[in-house]
Amino acid sequence: MEDLKKATFKVINDEGKEIECDVLFTFESDETKKNYIVYTDNTTDEEGNIKVFASIYDPNSEETTLEPIESEKEWKIIESILSSLQEGKNENEQ
Repeated sequence: MEDLKKATFKVINDEGKEIECDVLFTFESDETKKNYIVYTDNTTDEEGNIKVFASIYDPNSEETTLEPIESEKEWKIIESILSSLQEGKNENEQ
């Protein structure tokens, strides 16, 4: 995987296809003491919404690997940040 400091990186999906993803943001949670990356492959769901993904990563590792988020607590933290960002975007558009 390429350096996460860039705006994009590539992953190999389950079918062995290389997919380019855009980094939306990264953050460290004070609550969990873990680092997260939130990204998109710019595909859309059935309602036309852009699909967004999140993973745990180690920003200090030489070879970055994405680890799955498995706890409901971690998902709630990420969803809260995404909701806040969406609300801010909606306010700026008005």
